[in-house]
Amino acid sequence: MTGPARPPGPLFDAVLLDRDGTLIEDVPYNGDPEKVRPMPGAGAALARLRAAGLRLGVVTNQSGLARGLFTAAELAAVNARVEELLGPFDTWQICPHGDGDGCRCRKPAPGLVEAAARALGTDPRRCAVIGDIGRDMTAALAAGATGILVPTPVTRPEEVAAAPAVAADLADAVDQLLRRQALLPTGSTTGRTSTAPRRAGGRAGTVLVARSDSAGDVLVTGPAIRAVAAGADRVVMLCGPRGRGAARLLPGVDELIEWPLPWIDPAPAPMRPDDMRELTARLAAVQADQALIFTSFHQSALPLALLLRMAGVPLVGAISDDYPGSLLDLRHRVPTGVPEPERALSLAAAAGFALPAGDEPTLRLRADALTGRPPADLPAGYVVVHPGASVPARACPPQRCADIVAALTRAGHRVLVTGGPGERDLTARVAASGGVDLGGRTSLGELAALLTRAACLVVGNTGPAHLAAAVGTPVVSLFAPTVPFGQWAPYRVPVVRLGDAGAGCRDSRASVCPLPGHPCLDRLDPAAVLAAVDLLASRPPPPRAPAGSGFGVGHPTAGGGAG
Repeated sequence: MTGPARPPGPLFDAVLLDRDGTLIEDVPYNGDPEKVRPMPGAGAALARLRAAGLRLGVVTNQSGLARGLFTAAELAAVNARVEELLGPFDTWQICPHGDGDGCRCRKPAPGLVEAAARALGTDPRRCAVIGDIGRDMTAALAAGATGILVPTPVTRPEEVAAAPAVAADLADAVDQLLRRQALLPTGSTTGRTSTAPRRAGGRAGTVLVARSDSAGDVLVTGPAIRAVAAGADRVVMLCGPRGRGAARLLPGVDELIEWPLPWIDPAPAPMRPDDMRELTARLAAVQADQALIFTSFHQSALPLALLLRMAGVPLVGAISDDYPGSLLDLRHRVPTGVPEPERALSLAAAAGFALPAGDEPTLRLRADALTGRPPADLPAGYVVVHPGASVPARACPPQRCADIVAALTRAGHRVLVTGGPGERDLTARVAASGGVDLGGRTSLGELAALLTRAACLVVGNTGPAHLAAAVGTPVVSLFAPTVPFGQWAPYRVPVVRLGDAGAGCRDSRASVCPLPGHPCLDRLDPAAVLAAVDLLASRPPPPRAPAGSGFGVGHPTAGGGAG
């Protein structure tokens, strides 16, 4: 069943819900409508979603049908009773198969989520999935959708630890979705409060945007920078040396200023007053009408805000929980747990900048960013394994990566191993078990071109994961839990998360693993990686990379590091 067309929200068009344990009490293999009992608060929560203009669907495994434990008519009667108690749903997507049937619809496969999105005329990336077990979250992520887990007594602790977001109950899950939706505007900025005067036509003048961090951090700020560019005459970006390569790939940036900031860099040089005076003069020369400072949730924007004030920038905005005094004209706050791209976009929105209609809040690269093409003997559909990481704690141990390459190769996958110029020994070791070693042979743009034709990327929480998201390539995320997955997962792209989400390093933000043996990733079973690759690689093949020249097989170039 489909409902009337509604104007899309900034993030979500639809919310898809598991049935048993989420909407109604879980009665195993129930074929009796009289046993249907809504979960506490379900009716009110669904009413709020409908009032917000979101369409609703149900995605449910019902293997009892295949097992003969109830009939199709009994299943239909139970579902009719659900609608009688909770109101109509815009689509029902039901998997009637058993675990051994090999279908693509049974969760944790993403088929039900994909089918629901099609039925509702939208994309899985514009859907949120609410469920009570890990299968629901895996299906959501593998489809590229947002997942929120509402645990029940049957939910396993490891499922709770691995979830991208966790809610206390259905009402809390709805609160989280509507908060995220409310952080961002839709379409035009008309009628929104801006921190700066606008010129004729409602455009700002020169806006300086700052994100002095690594490649991945710069890439996740891309949607916010596009929003600023849509409403400004000129965008100047301040970035650090580690993010320069990614900054050059972003749409909307007219000019780059590269400068390491000692309060951001993980291995900073000593603070020198002359350097700060020189940076202040460089910032003053931009003659910016306003500046927006983008940071991660654990960083402070205030040191740079002080320099911008000294440079004479008249209006400065940033996210800051710390009291900024007169350093900020726009002091923006964001709830914890919001994904980093949305966090940055919300600051742009608060300053009066929105993505134009039709520009989805996904990561994206400039049209001319993909510099190079894979060799002719590399047909699309290979698997890329990137073993390095800019932060050692987030890298999968080399021997485990080699075991993963061996398992993929034995299963018939063509495997390419990538890394930066300083990682050639690492990539040679990992590729020796059956992969093609491309260590040090790709710039960041060439790596992006390589990823466009890959079935998927196997990688830790590091820059290439976000590069893959920017070109729409699925990611098997070997995610060390030192930072929250919900904030740093590859954004709005199909992903499978692997690794011990409950390891002792969880939320430590450690740059070097604090535990002996790197247990969150060293115990990873290569068979689990193979299963994840097979799940993601069964999707339609990605589009070919545009033609180019100079792809670095046999011709090493600078760049292409772990980010």
